[in-house]
Amino acid sequence: MTWILTDNQLTQQGLLLAESLFSLGNGYIGVRGNFEEGYAEGMSSIRGTYQNAFHDIIDIPYGEKLFAFPETQQKIVNVIDAQTVEIFLGDDEERFSLFEGEILSYSRQLNLADGYLTRTAHWRSPNGKEAIITFRRVVSFVVRELFAIDILLEPVNFHGPVKVVSAVKGAVSNFVDSKDPRVGSGHAKRLHVKDTGVRDNLIFVVDETYTSKLQTACVISHQIPEGSRAEFNKTDTGAKAVFSFALTHAARITKWNIYTDTLRHGEEVLQRGLEIQQQISNSSFEEILEKQKEYLDAYWDGADITIGGDEKLQEGIRFNLFHLLQSVGKDPFSNIAAKGLSGEGYEGHYFWDTEIYIFPLFLMVNPKLARQLLFYRYSILDHARERAKEMGHKKGALFPWRTISGKECSSYFPAGTAQYHISADVAYSYVQYYLATADDNFLMEFGAEVLFETARLWMDAGHYHNGSFKIDAVTGPDEYTCIVNNNYYTNVMAKYNLAWAAKVYIRLEELGAAELADLISRIHVSADEASEWKQAAGSMYLPYDETLKINPQDDSFLQKAVWDFESTPDNHYPLLLHYHPLTLYRYQVCKQADTVLAHFLLEDEQELETIRNSFHYYEKITTHDSSLSSCIFSIMASKIGAHGKAYEYFIETARLDLDNTHGNTKDGLHMANMGGTWMSIVYGFAGLRLKESGISLAPAIPDSWSGYAFKLQYQGRKLEIGINREETSVCLLSGEPMAIKLYGQKIMLEKGHPYRAKLLPQN
Repeated sequence: MTWILTDNQLTQQGLLLAESLFSLGNGYIGVRGNFEEGYAEGMSSIRGTYQNAFHDIIDIPYGEKLFAFPETQQKIVNVIDAQTVEIFLGDDEERFSLFEGEILSYSRQLNLADGYLTRTAHWRSPNGKEAIITFRRVVSFVVRELFAIDILLEPVNFHGPVKVVSAVKGAVSNFVDSKDPRVGSGHAKRLHVKDTGVRDNLIFVVDETYTSKLQTACVISHQIPEGSRAEFNKTDTGAKAVFSFALTHAARITKWNIYTDTLRHGEEVLQRGLEIQQQISNSSFEEILEKQKEYLDAYWDGADITIGGDEKLQEGIRFNLFHLLQSVGKDPFSNIAAKGLSGEGYEGHYFWDTEIYIFPLFLMVNPKLARQLLFYRYSILDHARERAKEMGHKKGALFPWRTISGKECSSYFPAGTAQYHISADVAYSYVQYYLATADDNFLMEFGAEVLFETARLWMDAGHYHNGSFKIDAVTGPDEYTCIVNNNYYTNVMAKYNLAWAAKVYIRLEELGAAELADLISRIHVSADEASEWKQAAGSMYLPYDETLKINPQDDSFLQKAVWDFESTPDNHYPLLLHYHPLTLYRYQVCKQADTVLAHFLLEDEQELETIRNSFHYYEKITTHDSSLSSCIFSIMASKIGAHGKAYEYFIETARLDLDNTHGNTKDGLHMANMGGTWMSIVYGFAGLRLKESGISLAPAIPDSWSGYAFKLQYQGRKLEIGINREETSVCLLSGEPMAIKLYGQKIMLEKGHPYRAKLLPQN
């Protein structure tokens, strides 16, 4: 049952974890997997509903504030709570609760194939009333504003009066944890109730954030059993609908929650909510589920990975792919947060995670969604230009390390703003999109400008020294090593950025593009400037150690003492929660893949021997305290032929959230790790590479698998790749004939004629 995630836990710890695991979303709305009726008194819950990019602005406190430190940050807001439905049985109104009475059977199931959640309980009340109660909920991919709850009451030994109370609450707060830097530590209440009401058997709440002045509305309608008595009332902070009826046979109630906000719906959020309610007024819950299934059928047709021989891993990869789709922004206002829409960890901010760990999946299985992620970065380009100027640069674009609306939110600059590589990461994703789609129009309209402005940043941030182009005072991906000169990852990614900016300038000249003339006029780019980019790329300094035959992480990294791992207690990981940053900065210890990540993204920059040596060196000093790390080591272990080790690292990524291996899944799911799981299979085991010369594959298969298969999209074509213990099969499902490389040999693919090759022996 790898399409169904099942859980029957009712413990405090299990419920907090399940709230994240069983969350539902569609890229616009995210709803945590809370119980409609609530928990027992005294139990904790992170009860949350989120709208992607919906945020408030809060002040950043500093003991000492210096120039260009961000003064404010954006914070995702826990919005209106429409989950509550309480059920009372009998004249004595015994309230249904899984923590009172007797549970005769209980199960909760997340259907990954069809996209909805079911929770069923056979319950005996303290006074002996028995009923089977089934909750189903869905956040629609088709009607993006819709979160619906369907409740089926089935009598067992009880037939009598029932009261159902459906509530909407506007006075909500965010979750905070002052002891964990990965979670917000203050500013819990960030919105206030602006309006509540009852209108034509609808109840609604309108909220407004304190500072950003964004508004959100939730308008709720119900479908109720025939003959029910209905009462509606409102308070200053919410509204309720109370339905009373006699339970003589199975009865159904459906709650339709429509969420709107000013980002997508303009100032009249209540009116738009009322209009959308009218549009869906003739829909049934089953019809919504049918449309949900149609949407997901199309997604799974391109995104699914089948694994033979390990059901737990099969469940893990499908779980990850499902939640990535639920969390990825699908409009110009949003991206994908580090925790998606499943929780409040990292305060809903967007990081480089998107471009390096999540974008590759959507690029190769759903390019339209990948394109949308690029649109978001383009939409904040002006903010990136402003930030570059704040940071003392005359030209260029410095994308924010963490943000929602485009402004920098990182208050700790050594591991935030100093990570200049994010601008190269964004540029890299634009190049990857161009390579995968050959979309000259997108390049002309959007990509070129991003590449030009990021290239300008490197020209201003770097300098020539002894004939080499160098970049000082930056932080690479490894946040246990900060403010260094010539971080290898940053330099090599900047080199790629500069080289491609120069190539694109020439490409636009070849196309005779009016867009180039517009850019020349608007941002004053020139052929001479493009020539300077090319020269800087060709002169980029990439640190190399002749003795170890590796690329040092930066100029000073190898001069430091190696961290004393043997004397570090197991309960002191992650190190960032137990040691001052300066302590960590003084040692050779890596939080995550840094140089090793660079070798994955730009493998042609170094010989295989150097890549292999670097892998083995950094493996010994990397803690993988970041969930972004193990997947990269898995991919590169495959690259160097260490297939057993590749699988060990992969295991750490595939079920990270399902097994809560980092211990903080309650705060939200790890989106980048989920994308990394896909990459570990496709880029790691299957050896996919996307380059200017085309795509290539070099498949291997883990010892415990009987086979695996996946699909890819490339330049208007759709391919299916299957690997078993004897052979690799590559089939062109649609599109024009094409050439790819398989194990380094060029092969031709034609539709309907699968190419089969013997699986090469593993090293």
